[in-house]
Amino acid sequence: MHIMKKRKKLRPDWDEYFIGIAKAVATRATCLRRKYGAVITKDKLIVSTGYNGAPAGMKDCLEVGKCTRRELQIPHGERYELCHSVHAEANAIIRASVDELRGSTIYVSGVDDRNRECNSEPCMMCKRMMLNSRISKVVFSDGEKGFVIVDPKKWLKKRV
Repeated sequence: MHIMKKRKKLRPDWDEYFIGIAKAVATRATCLRRKYGAVITKDKLIVSTGYNGAPAGMKDCLEVGKCTRRELQIPHGERYELCHSVHAEANAIIRASVDELRGSTIYVSGVDDRNRECNSEPCMMCKRMMLNSRISKVVFSDGEKGFVIVDPKKWLKKRV
């Protein structure tokens, strides 16, 4: 086991830096319940960003002033088919090329409707998109001012 002494950092490491940018991207989100931002990087360069919001040409929840899932009192993480938004991860993925995605890292961070950081682990649909796009590292906010680093291949499970 290797124990490092805690010392004052002069600047954030790359994961801290890019998760901070994902937090900034989340401020553009148009969801009334939670605001998420995603940043895809490759070789320490930003390839794409995305935030959760209505598809192009469709009025978002901020414009309409209501959230269908909130009105129906649907808990977080359930019944996404009733949501009018595209997830931040999906928006970032669709704006990048196949070559940019292969071997890249995605950073995801979000806040709830009271502007408190929330656990930003991607949903199952977004996890499948990340696997299909060959993203090799996922970093998401843990909801407690830290973050989790995952190899998305760990999400693969044997099917019976």
